[in-house]
Amino acid sequence: MVTNFRLIFLSEGTRKVIALGTIPLTTIEKFNKTVVKVHSNTRYVDKTPAQRLLQVIGKDMRILVFSFRPRTKQRRVVYEALLRCTKPTRLWDLYAFASGPSRFKNTTPLVRLLDEYFRLLCLGSYRSSINIIENGSFTLSNDLWRISSVNCNYTMCQSYPFALVVPKIISDDEVLQASSFRARCRLPVVSWCHPLTGAVVARSSQPLVGLMMNMRSNMDEKLVAALCSKLDNGSRRKLYIVDARPRKNALANGAMGGGSESSSNYFQSEIVFLGIDNIHAMRESFVRLREYMDTHGRTSSDGMSSFLRQGGSTWGGGNLSSMSASVSTLGDSGWLLHVQNVLAGAAWIAARVAMENASVLVHCSDGWDRTSQLVSLANLLLDPYYRTFTGFQALIDKDWLAFGHPFSDRVGMPSVSGTGNVPFELSRQSSTSNFPPSPMRQSSGTFALQPPASSHSHNSNNYSPIFLQWVDCVSQLLRMYPFAFEFSAAFLVDFVDCMLSCRFGNFLCNSEKERQQFNVFEACGCLWVYLADLRTSEGGSHVHHNPFYDPPKHNGPLLPPAAALAPTLWPQFHLRWACPEEAQAGEIEARCRKIIMKYAEMQKAKEMAERKAKEVTNSMESLNAELRCEKQLSSSTMNMAKSMSKENMAIKRAIQSMGCKVHVSGSSGECTVDIESNPDILCCSSRKESNSNVRDDKKDMSVSVVITADDDDDDGNNTIGRVCETLCPFRSGDGGCRWPNGGCAQLGSQYVGLKANFDAFDQLSINDSYFKSE
Repeated sequence: MVTNFRLIFLSEGTRKVIALGTIPLTTIEKFNKTVVKVHSNTRYVDKTPAQRLLQVIGKDMRILVFSFRPRTKQRRVVYEALLRCTKPTRLWDLYAFASGPSRFKNTTPLVRLLDEYFRLLCLGSYRSSINIIENGSFTLSNDLWRISSVNCNYTMCQSYPFALVVPKIISDDEVLQASSFRARCRLPVVSWCHPLTGAVVARSSQPLVGLMMNMRSNMDEKLVAALCSKLDNGSRRKLYIVDARPRKNALANGAMGGGSESSSNYFQSEIVFLGIDNIHAMRESFVRLREYMDTHGRTSSDGMSSFLRQGGSTWGGGNLSSMSASVSTLGDSGWLLHVQNVLAGAAWIAARVAMENASVLVHCSDGWDRTSQLVSLANLLLDPYYRTFTGFQALIDKDWLAFGHPFSDRVGMPSVSGTGNVPFELSRQSSTSNFPPSPMRQSSGTFALQPPASSHSHNSNNYSPIFLQWVDCVSQLLRMYPFAFEFSAAFLVDFVDCMLSCRFGNFLCNSEKERQQFNVFEACGCLWVYLADLRTSEGGSHVHHNPFYDPPKHNGPLLPPAAALAPTLWPQFHLRWACPEEAQAGEIEARCRKIIMKYAEMQKAKEMAERKAKEVTNSMESLNAELRCEKQLSSSTMNMAKSMSKENMAIKRAIQSMGCKVHVSGSSGECTVDIESNPDILCCSSRKESNSNVRDDKKDMSVSVVITADDDDDDGNNTIGRVCETLCPFRSGDGGCRWPNGGCAQLGSQYVGLKANFDAFDQLSINDSYFKSE
């Protein structure tokens, strides 16, 4: 089936989506119908129906062949649907506009660009916002560089961003004058600056020196010279002007008004040609690589195994030269050689900045293809920040999107500017170019019918996998330096797939101006938010995270030597359709990720066990503290009990010495002592209140003797006399008392005796005459 987003191939039995056959429509480069006659050894060969085939060639290395049942007209329906949907003529016919931002709402790319400029200029305390952009207060500066708003309305250069970093000593008027000397007004501006040395990586387009290479611009030369700030020792910094093109191509462009600089016109400069081919050579190379992968893959689109192709001469049954034919075919594609040239050029630029503290100005013809490749790759090598998820996003937003790489033309999508139909021009573009109005949404949520912005749809002459080639270079660096990147090869594959699918609005149009013109960032979803949401779902265990990432190991520039710059096929991307088993080069990475996940689980289990052990330890300490308190309380209680026992024994002895019987009983916190004497009953009670403090061993123990008279004896005085005679051993025979200080004379009270403070007893001084020997 064909939807407004993709071609979906379902299994007839299970109705499950087949990954190989599910391809976004914008990823389809071309498709065609073919008829294959089935050969049969029977004599009814003419009655065997021919196979109706539909070949679909994708921009992601995929070549599919669908076979349809005869006389069903299914192929015609699918073919016509692909004709309608894969080549939209208007920008807002793309799925990104139909789906809307959804929950992957885009943030303003202008704000992100300014934040990156603030970081480069070491102005980290500032934060960008829409208000700062609207009122123009973003023109900040440091000692060497400043942010200029000269292109805020895109009047100077339509393919440059609204804000540019230029030398502080160059005014906006001088910037305007210098822009006219460069192709498409893409004047030299700073892309990256070293925070300590002041060396910069700058970019531009080719100068308009003309056929005789004799045209000059004082303002351009002054601007380029200002890129070379003085060194700490006061000497002038060296400048390298890197022309990405082969020298002969630069000379050929001179016939059309372009060309290259002369070192004699630019102070203390050196001109270097890198010899990287143009977009047409890259496109042809990619086509040959795709055909090679399809022909020599495990199972090709024609259904024949490469092991059995050509009668077995390619593999197994042929001679050595036949077996190596496929290897030479890979070399003939030239893809790996182009990748190596881009890598070597970027490494050379990074080495000049890092090792010589030199400034480098990079350009090609227009400064948006090879220049973007070299500058962004050199920045990636120089700055560890760009090797993180957020830094990688900032790098692409700055050096590819903001600086006008024509994604619509190179990916083969509809463009609002129609550059595919405009002949090559080197003169300054008019600032009054007419742009069609942006699509307006009706209340029903559909787009209003508007005339096409341009008749340009897919101009194969402008299609070229330049950005895909750059991501391939990044994958080569990731292979060489597996500890230096936060993201994995799987992240790069998903990132490229999202870019080619045009599901999001980040890579639509050809420039920042066009995306602002159509409010793409508000009308479409954001690729970066989508990828970040994928990572958030699984955290650090997601396949996008590089399990080997070790920031301290590579916290400086990466400077690969020439011998290390030998690229290989990117297995996760190049081999995933033709050789799916061999494409699992990330199996070690996956196993490492599993080990990391197990380690993380064990770490969590360990932390949980440690928490439980800590809780048990705390509980034991608490119990020990309570036990100590109980022991102290028990010891105090025992001491008190011993003291009370001694007191009770003393009371008992004292009372028994009076010739009385003592009965002790107690229940529910109440202690009762009964003292008997013939013939009277004396009651001595000691009560302990339930709320009394048992720990207060200094509290007096009170003993009261209650005298109860006989019922038949009305003479209380006689009763008291008998009690006194019975109780007091010191009473003399004549009725006198040998203990006058005892207070026994006060017998009018119902209480007799004294309150027994046994500590006071110990302090009594008794006259020895009371105890005369017999």
